Parts: sequence; C-alpha cells; structure tokens
Amino acid sequence: MRENKKIQALGGKARAEKLSADERSEIARTAADARWAKTDHSNYPKALCGSPDRPLKIAALEIRCYVLEDGRRVITQAGMLTALAMSKGTATKGGGDRIANFLGTKSLKTYVSNELSAVITKPIRFKAHGAWAYGYEATILAEICELVLKARDDNALHYQQADIAKQCEILVRAFARVGIVALVDEATGYQEIRDREALQEILKRYISEELMKWVRTFPMEFYKQVFRLKAWNWNDGKMSPIMGSIVNDLVYARLAPGVLEELRKRNPVTQDGHREHKHFQHLTKSVGHPALTRHLHELIGMARAFSIGEWDKYYHLVDRTFPKVNTTLLLPFEAETSVP
Repeated sequence: MRENKKIQALGGKARAEKLSADERSEIARTAADARWAKTDHSNYPKALCGSPDRPLKIAALEIRCYVLEDGRRVITQAGMLTALAMSKGTATKGGGDRIANFLGTKSLKTYVSNELSAVITKPIRFKAHGAWAYGYEATILAEICELVLKARDDNALHYQQADIAKQCEILVRAFARVGIVALVDEATGYQEIRDREALQEILKRYISEELMKWVRTFPMEFYKQVFRLKAWNWNDGKMSPIMGSIVNDLVYARLAPGVLEELRKRNPVTQDGHREHKHFQHLTKSVGHPALTRHLHELIGMARAFSIGEWDKYYHLVDRTFPKVNTTLLLPFEAETSVP
C-alpha cells in the first residue's frame, strides 16, 4: 500500500512538471474556489457601491474601490499596489503579500504599528458583482504614505524605495488639497450640485502638478554619453561630483541668453551645499521645457558620433555648435509665485 502511494505521488509530480504555468495557476485557483465554496460566507460583506468600470482616477492611475454595505470605503489590493506604484507580489490572498513584505522590510517595520500590521495581514474579503475580492479600508493608503514619508525624513529608506516615497508624497499632498475642497463643498451645500466627477478632476490637476516636480527631464542616455566620452566607469549610474558643473556648461549656459544666471538666482545653493530644487523645475512648461528637451537630444545625438574617451573632441564640437550666451534674458521662466 505504501509503495502504491509513493508511485502515485511520483506520477502526480511528473504530471505537474508537464503543466504550463497557466495550467498550474488554474488548478490552484479551482482548488481555492472549491475550499471557499464550503465556507460560510454569511459574515462577509457585499459591495453596496462601485464597479470595475468606475475606478478612482488619479492622473493616469485607475484605482478600483468600493463602498461596502457596512459603510466601509475599500480600496482593492490591486488598487493599493497601483496607487503606491508597486509591482505585484505573489498570489497569496489576492496578491496582498506584496504590501505586507514591503512594510516588513528592515527600513520600514519599526514605523508600522501593531494595528496596521494586523490590518495588512488580514485584508477585508468582500463580494462585488458576484466575485470575491480583497481590499483595505481607504484610509490605510494615507497611513502607509505617512509612515513611508516619516521613514524617508529619518533617512531610513533603502534607495530602491525612493520612487515609492515620491509616489506617497504626491498622493498625500493631493489628498489633502482635495480633502479641503470636499469639506468646503459639504459646508456650503455645493456637494449637492457639483458634477460627480468634479473632485476627481481637481485631484487629477493637483497630481499632474506634483508629478512635474519628479519627472525625469534629463534622459539617462545623456549621463551615459558623458561617462562614456569621459571614459569613466558607469558604476550603475552613480553620478560624478562634477556632473552638476558639466550640466550647467553643456546645457543651461547654452540654452538661451541669461538662463544659467537667472536659474542660479532663483535656485541658490543652500547652507548644506545643495540646491532645493532641480534647475529645470523653474523653466516654463510652454517654452522652457520644450527647448531643454530639444537641446538635450541634440547633445546626445552629437555624442554618439564620438568614441570612448573623446570628450575633448566632443566638447569642441558643442562649443562651435552651441556657443555660450550671456546677454539679455530671452527664455521665459515660471512666475516667482509659482516656483516650488
């Protein structure tokens, strides 16, 4: 009998190895559905409002959310990952382990309260449009954003978590702005007559403004070409201490008359030796940014014509093609009141 079981186990293993990843996933899903079919679902809430075709829209993001029959506002696990710009984890409990693993990292776990930890490891299971889903109360998103930003303020984040921190800052600022708008609307009664999509449009506008602060205007290719022509080791993109001087020389000093001088006035070096913002954040969206983009791509195209270590030849060509200009200011800047 024991031998027969062993043979059956080996046969099952062999069959499993022949299955594709999709086939194995389907079998696992079927088994999970079968287990849940035997479960008493009477204690699980249903979605009162919400549908897949009516997500919360934040700029280019679409976050699926629902209001449950017990009044809880819920963002699905997939929606939470989208909001935080996270990649999906494994399929445990609908994919929520990605968030739990993120909050359990060495850099963040000391900032996570016991209450939040319990909520994340036990997501809300609910039924929406005949299907089961997992999610978290919407306020959890703001709580996660706040703890990530606190960790960043304490210089505790791993460098790979920097992009998520940026996303958290964008969300927190936007939610705060839209929140005050919603409160005014409620106090004045305007919420009864405003368009259903009005708050989302406000949120979209605020998010777009915040994203401008983080957009990568300088293509990584530009830096790679500088390193190549200088015959420097790329070192996974670690910037040289003199890269700022090179950017000022190749880019801002040649972009238009007076630009570099004005940028240095508007964006001075602070006491710690750094500038508070990136220079390009002070250029206008209509004129400054398009001009900067064109100039950078011209510099990249010229760099490709030279071999490794031919920085002097390249610089000579740049000097002839784009001579430095230091006369009357021609390129408009953002108004002082709108500079971040």
